[in-house]
Amino acid sequence: MYGLLFRQVFARIDPEQAHHLAFRAIRVASRVPVVSGVLRAALAPPPSAAVRVLGRTFPSPFGLAAGFDKNAVGVPGLTMLGFGFVEVGTVTAHGQPGNEAPRLWRVLDRRGLRNRMGFNNEGAAAVAERLRRLRSTASGRALVVGVNIGKTKVTPAEDAPDDYATSAGLLAPYADYLVVNVSSPNTPGLRDLQSVDALRPILQAARAAADESAAIAGRPRVPLLVKIAPDLADADVDAVADLAAELGLDGVVAVNTTIAHDLGPGGLSGPPLLDRGLAVVARLRERLGADRVVIGVGGITTPADARAYLEAGADLVQGYTGFIYEGPFWAARIGRALGRDGSARRGAAPARTPGAPA
Repeated sequence: MYGLLFRQVFARIDPEQAHHLAFRAIRVASRVPVVSGVLRAALAPPPSAAVRVLGRTFPSPFGLAAGFDKNAVGVPGLTMLGFGFVEVGTVTAHGQPGNEAPRLWRVLDRRGLRNRMGFNNEGAAAVAERLRRLRSTASGRALVVGVNIGKTKVTPAEDAPDDYATSAGLLAPYADYLVVNVSSPNTPGLRDLQSVDALRPILQAARAAADESAAIAGRPRVPLLVKIAPDLADADVDAVADLAAELGLDGVVAVNTTIAHDLGPGGLSGPPLLDRGLAVVARLRERLGADRVVIGVGGITTPADARAYLEAGADLVQGYTGFIYEGPFWAARIGRALGRDGSARRGAAPARTPGAPA
């Protein structure tokens, strides 16, 4: 049914406009008690899907990747559809409009998306206030929310550590974990920050700001991870993993979109990423051992794809593009499958408690 709706309606609408329409419908449904209650009960992951990671119980290891909810406006609605957790963002220290449209394209023959959004978001202060309101309720505190932070476009590279620190400090009191994003291809020069020499001061600044902010708010230490690109050479993947271990980071998110395509500007997501994503996750798990968390993302369409990431060594998995092509019940199908066959608990590293020695 959804496939027909997608082909006849959504595929004929500008992709960014279709995103706004669908997301608005999700948010409206989440505010109608009867509708949201029925959907939440029908689509919730089974108890057998729950996993303990990063010091928090995730209802399912399958979550929504950053990029869908950039401003934390729809977390309750997205979890209502069966996602075990939602990673909001990418959020920058200062609000920005992103790149000019068109900036999002469907790649129908590959069931993929190509985007050059450019971190369009309202800024860290606005998102922090929205998350503060969410966390002020018992139901909001029960949701597992990660926050992905990136560099403001106009910030010079030499000032990147302060830019990331601003976002980390504002958002840490409300996040279950933070992700430093240095791997989007749509902010000029951003991927250059994946080099160890450039990345080290950014991670140190973000870690210090998050720790100070959480302490002031009376919260435990917030886990910090870094997100990397699939286009890194294996040696560079190893170098980032070694840096994460050296600095006591809690883990790595792999992978972001790829620029290894001939479709035009922007990063490609969806099934073309699957093989490289699995290879990077397996490499990270071997390099990091069992002490740190690996979140696998890239090309997940079916429960089998999610299982493959978990068996490669991921503790958690995320999707985004599959949501567009598979429809609103996609997350529930994957969460149920993982809970039913025990995949949620297979192949993952032992959970670390935030603040525990690395």
